[in-house]
Amino acid sequence: MSSELELPFRPDTQLTEVMRLRVQSLQQRGQKRQDGERLLRSNEAVYRLDFSKQSLRFSHWTVQLAQPGHLTVTATSQLWTPDLTNLMTRQLLEPAGVFWRAPGDAADAPIQCYEADAHEFGERIAELAKVRKVMYFLFAFAEGCSPETVDCSISFTVDS
Repeated sequence: MSSELELPFRPDTQLTEVMRLRVQSLQQRGQKRQDGERLLRSNEAVYRLDFSKQSLRFSHWTVQLAQPGHLTVTATSQLWTPDLTNLMTRQLLEPAGVFWRAPGDAADAPIQCYEADAHEFGERIAELAKVRKVMYFLFAFAEGCSPETVDCSISFTVDS
């Protein structure tokens, strides 16, 4: 018997702020980032997924954009411990989930995405959920998209 589990992506405002302070600190001191370090851009925020169950199979994405815009979701690998280390570029996983609503799309039109990449991305998240309780993601907002206009979750089938 299997059941459906929908997990919402939650903003991690504290971690986003810590990463923004890192950028500010480097700018104020006139220093450069470490080799390979990935700094948070102004249009990005950190989100997290908390896994209540570990044995999951990817089912589907639910992404809602209240207005035209572009959302890119990039996962970080299990090696990143945001409280202890800086985020390194090599810790970002491929592929990213890219979702958008074009200007002129009807309000009830489905959100567009690169389906093969979104499916592979969902499967990779399900694989990592087997060994993780939490995963962190970078959400990049563009072309009119913002944290206030996005609602994003991912659904899995739970084998019992």
